[in-house]
Order: sequence, then structure tokens, then C-alpha cells
Amino acid sequence: MKRNPFADLLNLMYPAVCLVCGRLLVGEERCLCLECLHNMPKTNYHLQDDNPVEERLWGKVPIQRGSSFFFFQKGSSFQKILHCLKYKNDTEVGLVLGKFAGIDLLQSPDFATVDVIVPVPLHPKKLKKRGYNQSEWIGKGLSEAMNKPQNTESLIRVRENVSQTQKSVYERYENTEGIFELKDKNTFEGKHILLVDDVLTTGSTLEACAKALLQTKDIKISVFTLAIA
Repeated sequence: MKRNPFADLLNLMYPAVCLVCGRLLVGEERCLCLECLHNMPKTNYHLQDDNPVEERLWGKVPIQRGSSFFFFQKGSSFQKILHCLKYKNDTEVGLVLGKFAGIDLLQSPDFATVDVIVPVPLHPKKLKKRGYNQSEWIGKGLSEAMNKPQNTESLIRVRENVSQTQKSVYERYENTEGIFELKDKNTFEGKHILLVDDVLTTGSTLEACAKALLQTKDIKISVFTLAIA
């Protein structure tokens, strides 16, 4: 393969380092070094029925399965992953970890039956300001690993809500009620949908998305987030 002199120069000036530990990445490593990837606090919920992801949606919306890739804890070195993905324009980390997560999900017969991947949409104003949807990049990784299509057009956010960081569980519910709509109720008829977001806290955003999707006949919904708080 022909080398790219410009890329080589950039690598010398701005060497790629692990987002977690800061070590130089070598070989085929991307975003995370192999040691940090090995030490990531993974949940393995895709292999566990009635896990905490599913419990947070019990009695709210019917889902087939739920899972998160790793545990999120404030102050943890792995918090940098989500910060870079959401606020530092580092879309590659969403793609890379989405691929790793997709490989894991295929180990579960339930997740292997997914037909379409649907990321939680951003409001057009927020999308324009940020320039990208972090959940869509996670979905891209999942799509590549699982060989499933991603649909980013049918589920839309029709109302811009304020940040939920400091809100209580009930306030988060009120803040997300009715903010998503489905363009065509027939698009996902008879399909198993994998709804994707970056972080699961109370589950109010996923619940609001699922309620919009459930207007479709004979639909099955599973949920996945990169991290669970």
C-alpha cells in the first residue's frame, strides 16, 4: 500500500494516543489501546436476561432485550470516552466502540435477530450546532459489525428539550414526553428495531423514542446504549 506523506507528517506532529491512558497507539489500535480495551468495565448484559438496562424500562414500554456496553462512573478514566464522543467531535470513538459492541451483541440470539438499527435523533438545531449525532456514529459501528442497516430518517425529534443533567427522574420524563415522532408508521412494520443511544441514566429518552416507534404494527424493540450510569 502506498504511504501518504501528509498523513505520516500529521502522525508525527499529532500522534494518536489512547483516550483513556494517553499512551501512544500502535499497529491497528484505534482510539483505545489494547490494555484499556481489555480493562474496560464491560457489562456483558447482552448475555443476561432481566438485566438493569431492561429493569429501567419495566412497566414503561415493552422491549425485547436491552444492553449497555460498559459501566459509566463519574471520575473514571473511561469517562473520557463519552466526553470525547459527545463534546470533542471525536466521532471515531463511537464508530470503533460500536463495532466492538456489535461483535458482542451477535453472541446473543436475541440481538442477532435485529433487522434495523435506529439511533436516538437530535433536534435539527442541536445537530446543526454540534455537527453530528453521537448516537448515529455508535449505530454506524453496530451496523458494520452486525451487518444490519441503520435508519436515521424515519424517527425524528420534533421538539428541542433542555439539558437533563440536573433533572430528577420525573422531570426527565416530563422533559422528553412527546418530543419524538415517526414519519411513516409503516416503515418498521414487522421489524425488530435496535434503538441506540450513548448513555442510559433513567431511560426517559429511550422510553419516549420507543413510544413513538410503538405506533407501528407488529414491531419489536430492543435497546442499546454505549454506557450505563
